[in-house]
Amino acid sequence: MMNNLKYTRNIGIAAHIDAGKTTTTERILFYTGITHKIGEVHEGTATMDWMKQEQERGITITSAATKCEWIYNKKKYKINIIDTPGHVDFTVEVERSLRVLDGMVALFSAVDGVEPQSETVWRQADKYKVPRIGFINKMDRQGADFFNVCKQITKNLGAHCLILQIPIGKENEFKGVVDIIAKKAIIWEEENYGTVYKNIPIPDELLDRTNKYRNILLETISEYDYEIMNKFFSNPNNISEKEIIASIKRSTLNLEIVPIICGSSFKNKGVQVMLDTICRYLPSPIEIKEIKGINPKTEKEEIRKPNFNEPFSALAFKIATDSFVGRLAFFRVYSGIIKSGTYVFNARSGNKERISRIYQMHANKQNPVAYIEAGDIGAAVGFKNIKTGDTLCDENFPIIFENISFPDPVIGVAIEPKYKSDIEKMSLSLTKLAEEDPTFQVRNEKSTGQTIISGMGELHLEIILDRLEREFKIKVNKGNPQVEYKEALTNSIQHREIYKKQTGGRGKYADIFFKLEPGKEGSQGLEFINKVKGGNIPKEYIPSIEKAFKEAIKIGPLSGSEIENAKIILIDGSYHSVDSDQLSFELASKIGFKKAAKKANPIILEPIMKVEVLTPPENMGSIVGDLNRRRGIIQGMEENMRNLKIIKALVPLSELFGYVTILRTLSSGRATSTMEFFNYKPAPANVAEKFILNKKLKL
Repeated sequence: MMNNLKYTRNIGIAAHIDAGKTTTTERILFYTGITHKIGEVHEGTATMDWMKQEQERGITITSAATKCEWIYNKKKYKINIIDTPGHVDFTVEVERSLRVLDGMVALFSAVDGVEPQSETVWRQADKYKVPRIGFINKMDRQGADFFNVCKQITKNLGAHCLILQIPIGKENEFKGVVDIIAKKAIIWEEENYGTVYKNIPIPDELLDRTNKYRNILLETISEYDYEIMNKFFSNPNNISEKEIIASIKRSTLNLEIVPIICGSSFKNKGVQVMLDTICRYLPSPIEIKEIKGINPKTEKEEIRKPNFNEPFSALAFKIATDSFVGRLAFFRVYSGIIKSGTYVFNARSGNKERISRIYQMHANKQNPVAYIEAGDIGAAVGFKNIKTGDTLCDENFPIIFENISFPDPVIGVAIEPKYKSDIEKMSLSLTKLAEEDPTFQVRNEKSTGQTIISGMGELHLEIILDRLEREFKIKVNKGNPQVEYKEALTNSIQHREIYKKQTGGRGKYADIFFKLEPGKEGSQGLEFINKVKGGNIPKEYIPSIEKAFKEAIKIGPLSGSEIENAKIILIDGSYHSVDSDQLSFELASKIGFKKAAKKANPIILEPIMKVEVLTPPENMGSIVGDLNRRRGIIQGMEENMRNLKIIKALVPLSELFGYVTILRTLSSGRATSTMEFFNYKPAPANVAEKFILNKKLKL
């Protein structure tokens, strides 16, 4: 069985919006025999874009999983593929997919090169140490420049590119590639959707270039491989194709190099070679390092190897709602085996969960299976309480893997159902949607009684409301978008809070002394440290104190917005043997935090967006002037492969509502922009005062 794992690949396809991810996945499904008709994104027939909203807009919104098989080197490989969205509002889908994948295909447009979301997914892959290959797509398009994109990948992403192919023909003349390692050319027939391709001798005009890049390839792998280096300097002709492939694979798995290939998915060229490259250079589950976790009983680190004989362990990386089977939990099995109809242990909740049925997914279609083994990806139904990031394991061998971190929402909107009869139904539906998407949050504004939904951008919330109407049949009225401000503490303060209440009979008593200070830069939430000695506060009350502080941090003293981060050191306190209880210490902590936070010089933070504008040179002046008026800070200006100017700026989100419309006006519809969340920064005094005043007026 372990032998089969050698021929398993768990990969994701990730890129900037419109680089051709879904088109590439559709070709993979066609060439591997999963589908018999090629689905097209522009026609709304793509298998992997199964949501109505995806088909209408021609974009991917939710990551879709599928499985296919490919014969490489006379061996059958099983490839689990996750097609991820390119739009920044749905970056959560890329984040959670990369957390459980072993390898990634990074797609780049041969015309547009490295774009903003290309950088984001690259950083995410770096974070989870995911080996990757690069596929430069759209080689048939006007302005396509393979070698320029390779330079951009090296310059902008800091990657060590290893060019494995040279394109034959340019733009609409593109017809194939030269394989530098095998020293042969491959061309695709236009008929039969590119299923027929043949090997031909390298065209004479490309011989010198092929020899040049073969030497560069050997020099590059020599830097990481001592044996190749010796042969390279003594007799390069003695280096076999097998040795080169093995060396490239080792360096790819060590994240030292990124193999680069090219093609045109839409014109059915290069996809079969990409599948070969996936099998060749991306890791199997047994080639990645064993996963580490913490045993919740002993608090010690343990490892799980990708072996069927190890205790069962898996990570739930996505929750989805299906109209036919109910709630689905997508999971990656790291060790052992899970069978349908059995129980698993949820390390977060400490409860057992019954897995009634297990599926292997193909987009939104479920294929029932009896079990899922180590190294594989599947989906389960029947559970009661599984959340994104939960570790599922054997109850006798508990383990908790590192959770998946998600960015906080930056934009909110107030909504209400059009019909009063839908109030409860709307609440339940929003809870289901929030379970699916950790970057989507729902809260009730106590001061106004409004329901506020928050997300990563205007498109994100638009899709949520669209799903609310289509899937759950709830029509809503919505208010104007509003920025999700935060608060921060700037000073350290020590505070003692004594809570006493005597009402006849048993009273309430709690005494705590703590230090409140700003959290570490870049951290989120509350860091709680207990330094109480000598039993001045009984141990059983400490969790209640910590819980109360974690709740109190959600309501800042200036505007009621959440405090970004804080650190609390519980120093001392006292209790009463009769009157003290958990509730007393909880109330004392909340009251104490509120008083201390007011003295800690709180400030308002506003979300800052990283904006990139692509514009013809003649419109650059007016666009830069407009960004300056929006309190933008220009970070730099570059020129892309099509001689368009790229303006990079950091701009407060509050200044960007309706920006796309203004940009169209300023550039006569020729400029485009992308934006993603960057960080929270202190808001200027006038902005902070206006926000606090608006909050008070609502009260």
